[in-house]
Amino acid sequence: MLFQYEPELDAFLEFLIWRFSIWVDKPTPGNALMDLRYRDERAMESRGKVRTGLEGPGLTIALKIWYCIATVGGQYTWARIQSFSAFRRWGDSEQRPLARRAWILIQRVEGLYKAASFGNLLIFLYTGRFRNLIERVLQARLVYGSPNMNRAVSFEYMNRQLVWNEFSEMLLLLLPLLNSSSVKKFLSPFSKDKSSSSKVDDDTCPICQAIPTIPFLSLPCQHRYCYYCLRTRCAAAPSFRCPRCGEPVVAMQRHGSLASNTNPNQ
Repeated sequence: MLFQYEPELDAFLEFLIWRFSIWVDKPTPGNALMDLRYRDERAMESRGKVRTGLEGPGLTIALKIWYCIATVGGQYTWARIQSFSAFRRWGDSEQRPLARRAWILIQRVEGLYKAASFGNLLIFLYTGRFRNLIERVLQARLVYGSPNMNRAVSFEYMNRQLVWNEFSEMLLLLLPLLNSSSVKKFLSPFSKDKSSSSKVDDDTCPICQAIPTIPFLSLPCQHRYCYYCLRTRCAAAPSFRCPRCGEPVVAMQRHGSLASNTNPNQ
């Protein structure tokens, strides 16, 4: 249901931001962090040259309303047109000519808007005025709100995020390189209950941790395994090592049998 009404939710949030910031002559939360406010550039042209970039009145009521219509209403209307045309499949060749022409018109309008936005971006990078088309059409320019501003940005959260990202990347790099059997062998001398666990370990398969079915011995370490567990591990990894002692398994023999040894990789 949220996905179905996503354009309405986005428009409602944009309207709330506009209502409690631009409508009451306050900057948006992002602009407030950068000490920016909107200024009516048309009123500045009538005044002539100014001493600093801080003078000038804010947006008029008409500009505020047009800003809301363009940002909130325009984005919502365009999102609904795109979703409706895609749902009705106006772009399919089997559709009626009118629907097909409407789809082509929508694609051309979108292409022209993107081209104009790109051109406005190049002009903005050169002049530093009007970061998008709506601001350029309305002549609403972002200027500094005060000449001096104390930075109130805390880098504590950013530092924690950077440390956590580096730590997670290190774990993702090192964990695949660790051998579980070697880690268990390294930690086995520090185990508290060695006597009780040794008997259980000898009676269970080191791979599935269950009583071995068709028990086989790994050579030369003589540890008991399930035949299926030992055979599949040796077939998957020719250099398979015993998880219990770390010795390489070179052959396997049935438990309690005097038969000859067999190569587990055959």
